[in-house]
Amino acid sequence: MFTGRRDECATLDQLIGALRAGESRALLVRGEPGVGKTALLDQLAERATGCRITRAAGVQSEMELAFAGLHQLCLPMLGRAGRLPVPQRGALLTAFGLSSGPAPDRFLIGLGVLGLLSDAAEERPLLCLIDDQQWLDRASKEVLAFVARRLDAESVGMVFGVRDPGQELCGLPELVVGGLPDADARELLASVLPAPLDTRIRDQIVAETRGNPLALIEIPRGSMPTELAGGFGLPTVVLPSGGVEERLRRRMGKLPAETHRLLLLAAADPTGDPALVWRAAACLGIAPEAAGPAVEADLAEFDVRVRFRHPLVRSIAYQSGSLPQRREVHRALVAATDQDFDPDRRAWHRAQAAAGPDEDVAAELERSAGRARTRGGAAAAAAFLWRSVTLTVDPVRRAGRALAAAQAEAKAGAFDVAVDLLALAEAGPLDDLQQAHCELLRAQLAFATNRGRDAPPLLLTAARRLETIDADLSGETYLQALSAAMFAGRLAEPAGDSKAVAGAVKTAPRRVRAHRARDLLLDSLAGLFTQGYEASLPSLRRAVAAFGAGLPAEEQLPALWLVCVAALQVWDDERWDALSRRYVDLARETGALSELPLALSMRAHFLLFAGELPAAASMVGEVAAAAEATGCRLAPYGAMTLAALRGNPAEALPLIEAATTDLQPRGEGIGISAAELATALLCNGLGHYEEARTAAGPAAAHSLDLGISNWATVELVEAAERSGEHDVALDAHRRLAEVAEAAGTDWALGVAARAGALLADGAGADRLYQESITRLGRTRMRTELARAHLLYGEWLRRERRRLEARRQLRIAHEMLETMGMAAFAERAGRELAATGETARKRTVPVTNVLTAQETQIARLARDGLSNPEIGSRLYISSRTVQYHLRKVFSKLGISSRRQLDQVLH
Repeated sequence: MFTGRRDECATLDQLIGALRAGESRALLVRGEPGVGKTALLDQLAERATGCRITRAAGVQSEMELAFAGLHQLCLPMLGRAGRLPVPQRGALLTAFGLSSGPAPDRFLIGLGVLGLLSDAAEERPLLCLIDDQQWLDRASKEVLAFVARRLDAESVGMVFGVRDPGQELCGLPELVVGGLPDADARELLASVLPAPLDTRIRDQIVAETRGNPLALIEIPRGSMPTELAGGFGLPTVVLPSGGVEERLRRRMGKLPAETHRLLLLAAADPTGDPALVWRAAACLGIAPEAAGPAVEADLAEFDVRVRFRHPLVRSIAYQSGSLPQRREVHRALVAATDQDFDPDRRAWHRAQAAAGPDEDVAAELERSAGRARTRGGAAAAAAFLWRSVTLTVDPVRRAGRALAAAQAEAKAGAFDVAVDLLALAEAGPLDDLQQAHCELLRAQLAFATNRGRDAPPLLLTAARRLETIDADLSGETYLQALSAAMFAGRLAEPAGDSKAVAGAVKTAPRRVRAHRARDLLLDSLAGLFTQGYEASLPSLRRAVAAFGAGLPAEEQLPALWLVCVAALQVWDDERWDALSRRYVDLARETGALSELPLALSMRAHFLLFAGELPAAASMVGEVAAAAEATGCRLAPYGAMTLAALRGNPAEALPLIEAATTDLQPRGEGIGISAAELATALLCNGLGHYEEARTAAGPAAAHSLDLGISNWATVELVEAAERSGEHDVALDAHRRLAEVAEAAGTDWALGVAARAGALLADGAGADRLYQESITRLGRTRMRTELARAHLLYGEWLRRERRRLEARRQLRIAHEMLETMGMAAFAERAGRELAATGETARKRTVPVTNVLTAQETQIARLARDGLSNPEIGSRLYISSRTVQYHLRKVFSKLGISSRRQLDQVLH
């Protein structure tokens, strides 16, 4: 008996060993058709004794049914769904059509699957085998790839059999399966030949089949004994390119006509349900005896499931039928499929059976698209709608359905397909509302794919068109346009920069700007760009206050990034704290994972300026995990600022350089300003004032970059004054003082007083430093307060007031060291030493022995989060959380969560 694939089996045995040791593995088994991927997966299942096995396989005809492959894999474990967190359980059951609810976020579905697999592996290792991954539906592909990338310590293995892996699996470990080595190929060929073969002919067959096992096995099955006798029939035996398929076609062509019809019918049904197949066969007058020849030829089996011996057989069985024959079997499947139990599959068969345009079928497909969308299957909804378009004659309905399909494709992330469908919609007769939706979708596609200069003008055009059609949507679109313009920043086109968008908002019909919180925000931000800072302050404050805790989540979430920016602009640290916290909470609670990276980034910045660098580092880690999970291309805003405040050039500069290189072609100008601000912060901490001044200057000059411009101006005053550019510092302070005076908050006035003290002398400087410390001491901005103590101490030492200087520098050094602002702390230490006092060395934090992920998990556990809650935040399973916590306890020498608070500061 043939026993090849020794090297490949050794790799599979290593995977099994890892599972038994409590580890997780993901693996792609990749190779051409017929090379033996399925056989290797079968061997893996046989060898994995003691493991639980669950399987799924992609089927071409089922590629448009959302979550069909995922349902195959998870079905044996769905009884455990009750143990999942409520949002994940709801998302998973809704996706599978087992409960009703709003369309779930696909990343919540992914977390639910990860939790389900992890829970199933608690009892014994779990091995998931997914064959023909290339034929899975898109939704299943995305979720399974998401899960595979997050396996860690769950004792879960995921092995994919695939021809050519798509982008979603890129980077996962691969086992490339080629043809058999010559010796193994000869052994396999000999095992299936009825008689010995001339060695030269045998070697020629092995060479021309390239050791493909399916090709080698098919030779005797498709050849007459006389052709193989002695090998003299070689010209008809050796397989040309594509010969496996041709040989299978010839074998199928020898079957009785009724058997051929039965195979065509079975190939058209992706479920493999024998009861359904035989009901449909009865409609066609096909008797059960027709299955016999196919079974005897080892092409298919009709048992508890209908199975083809290889996916190629199914494909050939279907493709070999004529178009009328295929329509006939689909009509039979329509008749055999229960309308109430499986309406969507029935609708799909009706579409395949249609000989031409059919409005009744098109309408049914449109209804199926609605059900698919409710289950979170945007890709499936698009497929149903696309087929609906092809069956629609009426040009008005055709254009409307094409637009709906484009919107579904865009939501599914298939932007190129969405653009094509959008063009089809625009070619048809559209009413004003549909035309406006087309323009809006085109603008949204530009922003999603570029996040740069193209999107703001397009969004602006869409908002204007919607003014007289849908005032509410027009207001939302104006807000999107303003957000897009702010992201584009200095790189925006003149017709689409923040001032241009704001001007359009101000001239829009008044009913577009009602008195709802969102519209108050839109109006106040537009006023900021058109009327100036002082004139817009009252409306900005009202807008920030309007977003209170009682506002519905669906109204808050899309606007909270801009609301937080507005809070920054009015220098209200208390509201920035509350709003950024609520932004993260709402994104998590509602499962709005597309909002989460931006929400976490905003919250991380508040924590950074509040001096809570460890907590901010945890948020930055979550940003990275969320961005990876959602495919969001958000610049590393929080990571750059964190590295800059830590004062670590080796960490900060590569981040800043990479971000700047990426942001320029994307057109994300606000990110370039953020990189310049981070550089200025880093260099001011290190005492490299000329470099800080060079970096801060451009960021401070771009006043349209709200928030960043003010912070950069603060850095510019210090950098310019310390590098001898007094006039530059004076001008920067003048602008800062005007804003601070208008804002009137302790944060604004405290920072302005600190900057003014740098430029003053004698009693004036002393008074301003003390005012700065008093005012900043009443705020949450601890980093600003610590830097005020530092600058005051440095000034006192130069004034030879050594004892007073020591006190200020001691406070600064202790605060800065405690917060983790190493470069600024070293500055304070050097100044303290110059007064004759040595700074006390700080104990090395125990967290230095932990990895970044262990530190993140430990802090979340210390803050009272459960393992499932931590897993949901970091996109890992609760079992992985427990695994890392055990390592944390061991490294820190503790035995319980209660002790974390004692060792983590």
